[in-house]
Parts: sequence; structure tokens; C-alpha cells
Amino acid sequence: MRRFLHIHWWHCLALGTLVSIGASVDSTIQADEPNKIIVADEMVPMSDGIELATTVYRPVGEGPFPTIVSRTPYNKDGLKNEAQLFSRNGYAYVAQDLRGRFKSKGHHAIIFHNDGWNTPHDGHDTLNWIASQPWCNGKIGSTGGSALGVTQNMAAPGAPAALRAQHVAVAFSDMYSQGAYQGGAFRTGLLENWLKATGMTDVNLKTFVAHPHYDDFWKELNAETQASRVNAPGVYVGGWYDIFLQGTINSFNTIQAQGGPAARGRCRLVIAPIGHGTMNELKYPANSTQVPACTNNLKWFDYVLKGQENGVQAEKPVHYYVMGDPTDPQAPGNLWRAADAWPPPAETTPFYLHPEGVLSPKALQSPHSQTYQYDPAHPVPTIGGAELAANIGPRDQRTLETRDDVLVYSTEVLETPLEVTGRIKARLFVSSDCPDTDFTVKLTDVYPDGRSMLVTDGILRARFRESFASEKLLTPDEVVEIEVDLWSTSLVFNKGHRIRVAISSSNAPRFDPNPNTGHPFRADQELRIAKNTVYSSAQRPSRIELPVHRPDSAR
Repeated sequence: MRRFLHIHWWHCLALGTLVSIGASVDSTIQADEPNKIIVADEMVPMSDGIELATTVYRPVGEGPFPTIVSRTPYNKDGLKNEAQLFSRNGYAYVAQDLRGRFKSKGHHAIIFHNDGWNTPHDGHDTLNWIASQPWCNGKIGSTGGSALGVTQNMAAPGAPAALRAQHVAVAFSDMYSQGAYQGGAFRTGLLENWLKATGMTDVNLKTFVAHPHYDDFWKELNAETQASRVNAPGVYVGGWYDIFLQGTINSFNTIQAQGGPAARGRCRLVIAPIGHGTMNELKYPANSTQVPACTNNLKWFDYVLKGQENGVQAEKPVHYYVMGDPTDPQAPGNLWRAADAWPPPAETTPFYLHPEGVLSPKALQSPHSQTYQYDPAHPVPTIGGAELAANIGPRDQRTLETRDDVLVYSTEVLETPLEVTGRIKARLFVSSDCPDTDFTVKLTDVYPDGRSMLVTDGILRARFRESFASEKLLTPDEVVEIEVDLWSTSLVFNKGHRIRVAISSSNAPRFDPNPNTGHPFRADQELRIAKNTVYSSAQRPSRIELPVHRPDSAR
């Protein structure tokens, strides 16, 4: 295991961007004399004639060179430092502004729609242009995180053969379920803040709001369905509290299993205890940065594009950090684990909702229900979780758990540690007196001092309980079964801790509060107070399903 060598990308993530790390590049061909790097600005024509601003960095001397490309909506000049590093190590490096962004021509009406297999396909056009240049040896790698990772995911399916490798960090693979409408609920905190910060609000926001269902618009932004057309092996790096965690995992799993012959079985997955920004309430040990060699994009490309044996070749496909109690040096967890696949073997273990706020692996026999009122004018505020830049990660939920509109269920104090590694889902039997409402589920780790630290959470908009492609409103007071996806984690609940589940109907501003009316999304300003009920019995076994992992050693 190695520390990040030069791209501490989690320190650079702010407002969904890789922040600028260098000064602007001059608009003339020049030589960086101390390091012998040639820099040239180009306007590269796409297949429809639109020109994209592109800067090429390459070593002085005889080529051609393997080439790295990064395409960004955040100003290509901010990639100067990384470009220089690659050029000093024998690569050409191409930095490009996306269509309609900064110095590029055209309109950026819908972000990412021009970057992959759609029309226009700027990503493919750019790869073809690079491959045709005399300074490129025909071997191209793409790199970047967040939006710069998304442009890679969109460009990979059906890409020109010259694309030989990718290095993708913290990026979604399906914009509908991971970026815009998680569980069918609009991700207000992420999208509105990001679009406002980048100046892309108007057309993009109107378009996203106009498509609350998983329709043809979103299908064109779901790279997972195109995995068989990806023929470049990739490293996919994510964080347990990242806004796009499940996209990172899904990218790896789909391409590793279904990709073309050059990609299938050759991808890597790395998941660290990080978010899309800086986490402050829990600090994981220094070993959390001791990541596998493939996490470093230069080493990955040296291995794939240059054939160097530098440690990457000996690593297993999957590396993930098992979180534990970071305040206790003797606590189990807080270590890296390597595996051949994701998820590792685990036993799906249900924990059922019982009366008196009890969460137990024993099934409940006698009927039980709890009712609360959800008022969309006074939603449960967001504290921590997979947020963007601020207010993120594992944060204490106690102030929320005292609310009347939050149902709380806790286990007994654990007598032995319990590791949960994999995907988590809650299956609930619920009703509402309104035609639509939301249900949220949080999983927390309750410390001996009472802190209830968020592990992961999820949401479901009830109208989408059967399909995200079509809606089915609730019949008032009719009991239905729903599934809430809490995405994935790896954490050891230590001896002396408790496992807790909190159920409610809002988490704002992370998710747009459901007005409970059943009307089309944002069609009007009407709000209704919902009376929501959660049921539990032998016939209605409401529960959370935890993937309990039992390795040879919890340490």
C-alpha cells in the first residue's frame, strides 16, 4: 500500500470541481525551459464544426508519446500542474474545455450530453483528433475526478481504439439515480448548488426538473447500460461518503464483468473513507491514505500504457477501507482490505423494527405500528451524509432523532464487534393518508457516549416504489411494501456500540421535500401534511438488511 503520491484529489474537491491548481497557460506555443515542456493552445473542431479550446503539453524531444486527456467544465487552465507532471514523465497531456465552457465554442445547454455515445459526441471526436496527431503514439489514457470523471464515463462506450486506459474518481455512472433523482427524490442540495456555482443553472435545471421519471433523456446519461462497449480498463476511485459512491462501484462492477476484451477483468476499484469535500467530525487514522499503487494515475498509466512493472500488476482488483471507531486505537476496523471482487461474501442479516424503539435480529410476531406527521414546510434538516463540499460525512444525528417526525430504533449494546460490508437496503411496510410522500432511512453507529454517527442513508419517493420509469400514486391508508436503497458501506460496529435506524420522510436541502399532493413535480406550491405509518409484524416484517461480513479477523 502506498500514500497518494501527487494528486491528493480529495483535498481538491470543492463545489463539485477539481479546483484550479495552476496559473493560466499562455496562448502561444512556448517551451517550459526548466523542465523542457512544450505548450500549445489549439481550437479543435468537432464533427459538427464546433471548436473546443484545447491545450497540449508535451515533452521537448523525439516522440511520439503516450497521451493523457482530461476534459473539464471548470477551465482547462487549472490542469496545468498535473499536465506538467505527466509531461515530465514522458507523456503528452491534453486539457480541454467542454463545449460552451470558457474558451470553447458552442452551447453547454445540457451538461455531459455531448461527451459520449450521443450526438454530438465530443469525447470521441477529441480522442480521434489526439490519435491523429504526430506527437501521439496511438495510446491514450483519460483521467479526472468528479465532473472530469463523468466525462470519461460518458466517452468510454464505443470509444476509438486508441483509448487504452481510464482513471476515474468520484463520478456517477447513471445520472438519474446517482446524480439527479436518488430514490426518485430530486437532489436539490447537490444539483442546485453545483449548477449555481458553475453558472450552468438556467437551462440545465429546467431540463432536469422537467424529467422526474427515468425516461429516454436519462437513458442517454446511463453509462452502465453501455458497459459491453467499453474496451479500456479503468481504475474507479470512490469514497464511502461521496455523493456518487454507488456510481463508482457500479462502473467497476459492470465493466469488470461485461466490458470488452481489453477491459473485462482488468479494472480496479478503490474506496476510501472520504467524501466530496472535507469531513470534520470523525478523523480516520493516517493509514486511510495508504492506498494501493493504482490509485495514483501516473502509476496506472505507466503500467497500462508503458508496460512498466511498478507494483500495480501485483495488486488485487478491489481495495476498500473498513471503517471503525477512529476515536479508539484498539477498535477493530480502520484498515485496508484487498479482494478479488465487490462485494465480498457476506450474510444478509435482517434487523427488524420492534415496539419501544427496539431494533433486533429476531422477527416480530405481534402487530406493531408507529405513526408520525410529516410537514413539508418543516422538513428534517440535512446533517452530514453524501453531500457536496460542506456539511458532509459521518455527523452526529442526535438533534434530529428527538423530533416527533423521526422514528428511532436501536439494538442492544453490542457484546462483540459486527462488520457490515456491502449494499444495504431497508424493506418497510408503510401507509400514508396522502397520494404521495417520501420515506427516508438512516443507519447510524451509536457510540458509548451517545453520539449517533451517520453511516449511510437513503430515500424513496413513494410514487416510484414499483418503477422509476412510471409512477403509481398511493391509495390513502393502504399498506404497501417499499424498498429503500442505502447504497453501500464497510464499517465495524464495535463492542459497546449500538446499531440504529432512523425513519422519517424528509432530509432537506439534500432532497427536495415531497409536498405530499401527488401533483407533477414542482407543478405548484401546494403543500399537505402527511400522516405516515410504518408497520411491523410477522406478516409485515419491516426491517433493514445488513450484509454482515465475517472475515478471519476483524482487525
